[in-house]
This record gives sequence, structure tokens and C-alpha cells, in this order.
Amino acid sequence: MPQSFHDLTFDQLREHIVAAGLRPAHAGTLWNTLHFRAMQDPLAREDLPPPLRRWLTQVLGDGSWMLDAPPVSLDTPSSDGLTHKFLLRMADAQEIETVIMGYTGRHTACISTQAGCAMGCVFCATGQMGFVRHLRPGEIVAQVLHAQRSVRAKGEKGLRNLVFMGMGEPLHNYDSVMTALDIICDTRGLNIGPSKISVSTVGVVPGILRMAAENRPYNLAVSLHAATEEERAKLIPANQRWPLTELMAACRSYNAQTGRRIFFAWTLIEGVNDTPEHARRIAELLQGLDAHINLIPLNRTDGYTGTESSDSAADAFHRILQDAGFPCTIRQRRGIDVAAGCGQLKAAKRERRKTTA
Repeated sequence: MPQSFHDLTFDQLREHIVAAGLRPAHAGTLWNTLHFRAMQDPLAREDLPPPLRRWLTQVLGDGSWMLDAPPVSLDTPSSDGLTHKFLLRMADAQEIETVIMGYTGRHTACISTQAGCAMGCVFCATGQMGFVRHLRPGEIVAQVLHAQRSVRAKGEKGLRNLVFMGMGEPLHNYDSVMTALDIICDTRGLNIGPSKISVSTVGVVPGILRMAAENRPYNLAVSLHAATEEERAKLIPANQRWPLTELMAACRSYNAQTGRRIFFAWTLIEGVNDTPEHARRIAELLQGLDAHINLIPLNRTDGYTGTESSDSAADAFHRILQDAGFPCTIRQRRGIDVAAGCGQLKAAKRERRKTTA
């Protein structure tokens, strides 16, 4: 399989450029073309230096190098006029979903990190489809570049925020995700600040501890959904691998090492985890943590029979947590009519090919 330019950090790209006999400055030109300008075809840049153009023409032509610029299989705008879902087709024909959400003065992209997901959360459409494969760094970066081009095409400045909450478990694909983030945050390219990026996990304890040890500067979001081992195991099979007690110990360690707040997600499911008693259990579980709790009314999927909590139940839940001293937000539901909401992303599962990463 050819190497992808989009898999490379700036330093790695410069090493390849120099090894090919080109001047180091050409690495800056190519990086600017691919990441700052977000051009799909660098050869379309008219002022490309002739030596760089000749080399790119050669290596892209002979198949030793490639670009990650996945075509759009399906472009689905929501009736809310602010949310857009894209089905992107990878080189091996596997498809993933990426969502752009517009807010006043800013745009946020929801990024996928895997084709499918191995965590199996019962109310999540991606978990219901199972795991196909990890995405390479370039396939993750390509989604951000696609979103950047889409936002700019509307006359807007560009993306401001990223949430790694699309298809897949980011910390199950740790190395690729962190390499992609190094590329995305590079000030010479996309230049999206780490404080504007959230990495979500269902509770992969080794990944949380590694983020803390490496002092990764991104926001950590933990999908909680239940405050007892028994209740959480029913919703999140991964709780059997990383029990709630281990997860909370990892969160406390993360808080202590990094000094950064953790954002906890709680999907409100009617009659399952939305009672005042559930809210009081969360407050007890998170006592002493620097935590913000995001409440997310369930977005329905075909593979799960649960329904979203009523507005009154959500409001009561919210009040209890605020009274307990926790910052708490009821998340705005977006793109539900086109299955672009949290837990709704899903693509047709394809057999994994041996040639894929």
C-alpha cells in the first residue's frame, strides 16, 4: 500500500522531502498546501516550485505515495439548517461518517476514529454495527480537512472546534488519533488549538492514564451513563474490562496529574438512568473531582428500544446535579432527522481487506 502524505507530521514530511534530494523549505510549501490551504490536489497549486512539482508528479504517478482525500458518498443536510452529515468513502471502500455543526460564530466538526466500534454500547448505532478497522492518521485528518473546505465554501472563516465523538472509540486507536491531533494542531497548518478539541472515551482506562502521563492538552470526555457497576455493565459491555471503580480511579489520577477538568457524558434514557436517585448517585460518585456533566437525551436507534427522557425528568436531573455543586449542561440535540446525533452515526459494514491498516 502506498504511503499517505496525510499520515505524516511536519517533521516526518520534512525528513522525506530532504531524503528525496529536495530543499527543506519545500516541506513548508507542501505542508501549507495540504493543511493550511486544505487543497485536495497539491499539483493544482499554480505557484508550486518546479522541483517539488516534478517530485510530486513522479511519486503520486508511480503509486509510491498517495493523498487522503476521500470522496463524498452521501451529503445529508439537516432540516435545522445548521447540521450537515457526510458519508466519506475510504480507499478500501469502507465508509465513515463526519458531521459539521454550526453555531453562532463558530463551527464544530464531529470526527470518526474507527470504522465501526468494538465497545458495543447498546444504545449506540456504531457499537451495534461492530468493529471493522482502525483509521489511519491521514484518514482522521482528511475528515477535518473536508470539514474545513465545506465551512470555507460557505464564506465562513473555518472550523473552531473538534469533537472526537464520531464512529469508534478514540482511545482504542490511541497512536493514530494522537498523531492526527499533532497534525491538526500544528500552527503552520490547520492550527486548531488543543483547548478547542475534545477526545471522548467510553472508559478505556489505559488510554486515560496514558493521556495523563503524556500530558496531552486536549479536553477529555468520559461516557459514564451509569453510576453503579451493575447498571453500567448493562449499557456498556466495556465496563467488564474496565470496571467503574478502575475508571474513576483513572479519572482521579488524570485530574491530579493534569489539573484539567473532565467532561462526563450521561445519556438520559427514560426509566433506565434518569431518576432523582440516579442523579444523586452521580454526585456521590464524582465527589471531589473537577468535573462538568453533559446530559444528552437519548437519540433513538433501530437497534435499541429505549426512549429519551422527558423534558421534566431532564430538568429535575439537571437541578439535582447543579445543587450538588457540579457544572451541568443539557446538551442541545442536533441533526436528529438525518441520524447525525450522538450515538446515531453508522455506515454499512464492509469486510475488512487485508491491505488496510
